Amino acid sequence: MLAGCASSDAPDPKALDAKFAQLKQTDFKARGIATMDRLSQDEAQQLCSNPDAWGGKEFEAARKKVEEINLAAVKWPSDGKFLGDWKQGEAIAQSGRGLTYTDTAQTVNGGNCYNCHQIDKKEISFGTIGPSLWNYGKLRGVSDPNSPAAEPIVKYTWGKIWNAKAYNACSNMPRAGHMGILNEQQIKHIMALLLDPTSPVNQ
Repeated sequence: MLAGCASSDAPDPKALDAKFAQLKQTDFKARGIATMDRLSQDEAQQLCSNPDAWGGKEFEAARKKVEEINLAAVKWPSDGKFLGDWKQGEAIAQSGRGLTYTDTAQTVNGGNCYNCHQIDKKEISFGTIGPSLWNYGKLRGVSDPNSPAAEPIVKYTWGKIWNAKAYNACSNMPRAGHMGILNEQQIKHIMALLLDPTSPVNQ
């Protein structure tokens, strides 16, 4: 009897969804380059925003499908070369500029990598949402990124940066290439920061 009374007071999920949809339209405003399309969710965001709406097996099947879709969307280097200049990669990793309402369309986006990762031991300020990337290439045995032996980890790293949801549908990592945050050349520079044996990351 008491359980029945308690459950009758529970909010209706559909009503909450409708209220939230209304709030998005009334309380969020386009400002500068930050437009309302940022509130539109794709299949990965829809899945991971409400995982409790799925049964265990259904969620796993949907997750796998989302990962397959995102992996197929990864764009590999147009010239077949994965690494750029690690010095430029460090500057990109340090920069959090771009894509805010105070930026312009001409602002060069940064990767903001330190917001979530430790990359260089010399840094005293970094986030911990993502794993440490210190010695990223060294720990994975990448002494020559151009060797056939290194190809699996090189391709995985590129794919993860381009579209993290290709490997984990509910990853917190931004889809840097897929969402146009970083361009191909910028990602090459980040790749060099992580995998070039001469990069301070791998010392």
